[in-house]
Amino acid sequence: MERNRPSTQNYELYTPEDLRVWRTLFERQVELLSHHGSPTFLGCIEKVGFHADAIPNFIEVNTLLQPLTGWQLTVVPGLVQPKDFFGLLAQKIFPATCWLRTEAELDYIEEPDMFHDVFGHVPLLADDNYARFMQAFGQMALQWIDDGEMIDLLSRLYWYTVEFGMIQENDEVKIYGAGIISSPGEALHSVAAGTPRPSFSPAHMLATTYRTDVMQEQYFVINCFSQLFNALPEVAAIINNFKERSVSLHQKTVLS
Repeated sequence: MERNRPSTQNYELYTPEDLRVWRTLFERQVELLSHHGSPTFLGCIEKVGFHADAIPNFIEVNTLLQPLTGWQLTVVPGLVQPKDFFGLLAQKIFPATCWLRTEAELDYIEEPDMFHDVFGHVPLLADDNYARFMQAFGQMALQWIDDGEMIDLLSRLYWYTVEFGMIQENDEVKIYGAGIISSPGEALHSVAAGTPRPSFSPAHMLATTYRTDVMQEQYFVINCFSQLFNALPEVAAIINNFKERSVSLHQKTVLS
């Protein structure tokens, strides 16, 4: 589909359809999340000023977000290359699209649009513990940016936390990952009886591949958002050990 993918947000160019899409998606997801969403996430929606009657204005969002945790949004036309993406995270900048899916795509879109990027990702950047993890993750990834194999491993951690993570809050398992938050089908699947929800385990996550074109087979559950940041030394140790084994195996292969 041909889309307009602007690199700046021109607020006056949003159409009546854009406004209907935002309102429909917002109201539908907030209703669903009122039952299954992380209370922390729901509280952060209010902190960043999101509501159904207006598409978020990046300038206004930054005015609210920056004093809370130092994070800001910047507009990108679409997916960002890993080096640029992690570099932005390391600087407390989240890259987000500012275009919205069409009404015909309310239930499914092949690429991330503004609803996924902004509604799904931005609110938790107002939470200190989550925001600290996101910056530290970006800094860690930059250390391995020229090693595709290590970046692939780190992408699994990102996938199973930032995109598809769940959290134990108030003695219940709740949704916080943006890929679940922004998708009604994924949200219902994640909380369905029989869906595996193992406890957060960096070793397990880094060893588990994923697919982007299907509902997830499992969702890892953290105990609190500070657990994400506190686990990064363990993640670094696993990555370093994996790299050392890989180098050793390569050397043995060369010498044999």
